[in-house]
Amino acid sequence: MGFLSDHIKFGDRRLVGQHKARKQAHRILQSDRLGHAYLLTGPEGSGKTAFALAFAEAVNGIDHLTDMKGEAISKKSSWYTHPDIHLFLPLPSTLGASELQARLELLSKDPYEIVDFTLRPALTDSESTKNRRAFYSIEYYHQEVRPKTVYKPNEGRRTVVIITGIDTMRKEPANAFLKLLEEPSDNVMFILTASKTDQLLPTIISRCQHIKLGTLTEEEIKAGLIRHDKKSEQEASYLARLSDGNYSLTRFYDVDNLQQNQKEAIEFLRYSYVQDVPALLKLIKDWNSSLNTESQIALCNSLELILRDMLIYRATQSSDLIHNIDQLEVIKKFCDSMKDARIEEMIDHLQNLKSLLFQNVQFKYIFTALSLRFAHLMRGVDPTINSDDQWKHLPALHNA
Repeated sequence: MGFLSDHIKFGDRRLVGQHKARKQAHRILQSDRLGHAYLLTGPEGSGKTAFALAFAEAVNGIDHLTDMKGEAISKKSSWYTHPDIHLFLPLPSTLGASELQARLELLSKDPYEIVDFTLRPALTDSESTKNRRAFYSIEYYHQEVRPKTVYKPNEGRRTVVIITGIDTMRKEPANAFLKLLEEPSDNVMFILTASKTDQLLPTIISRCQHIKLGTLTEEEIKAGLIRHDKKSEQEASYLARLSDGNYSLTRFYDVDNLQQNQKEAIEFLRYSYVQDVPALLKLIKDWNSSLNTESQIALCNSLELILRDMLIYRATQSSDLIHNIDQLEVIKKFCDSMKDARIEEMIDHLQNLKSLLFQNVQFKYIFTALSLRFAHLMRGVDPTINSDDQWKHLPALHNA
């Protein structure tokens, strides 16, 4: 007999979207063929950690993220208090145990909470811009992860070990972990999450069953914001348009700040076009000092949405599909003055920029370079520095 009945809907109490992946997980949990390792992949903000926690709870019969309809076998309130579920996060090289515990407590209250050290270096605002690269070191693996894999289930069906961000695991611990996957125990089940499978050992991928999470749609994010975050329909619609498929980040956006970002993003385009250097430098400096990583991503999404509106209006001369309808006159003026603008390439640059922000590249440098590229692209000409030679934006290297 499987772990879930037909009338139970996996993750129905909290998961946002991902209906195809949820059906796949439900089929797995209904069968008697539970595997020893599952790899959950998907873009940032798609809910991989929340999905992994719901999966672990369903395996051990916890009535929390999934409504078990009276079929729960555990009396524990959630994964957080269950002795057979162990969650690991990539960690900076120096970290106090209390800080890690604080992040796990946040996840226990909300499985979509931002606990990633890259996006949220500290839980207090005082250190919000501090660079903290997180990963799995060999010491962390041997001292913390490996010991949990030899535990027999205390009260659940399996000892479930969740390793989030497995793609940050360095080569030595990855090879050590591979040995566990090659000699699996019947009592242990691994749930791994990754955003970038190209950074994983192919042998790890081949030993896992794959569950792929897709990019969340605007409607799914809107529904999640209304149901779980108590946003009004108007607020949820506005936030969903700026989400870029990332529910986890979007739910923490401040609407007033986003509207201010929209105005400043338009100013950025104006200053870039005329190359008003003092105004550009002041604006970028203000952003650099006042915006944390989440807000920087939100700014990029706002700027990208404006560019997409320009692209749509230029092609259709219609306002029906414009998201920033309150900025229609501005959009019209830009389109009139930038008839040859290579807007698609500008959007591509923004997409690349966001990936750099997730890698902790300094915001002020990449936005300064972006303004120079936009100045050329808005005139329909090639940027001075080719995209293959982006290092030339650094004068010290260029003059070496």
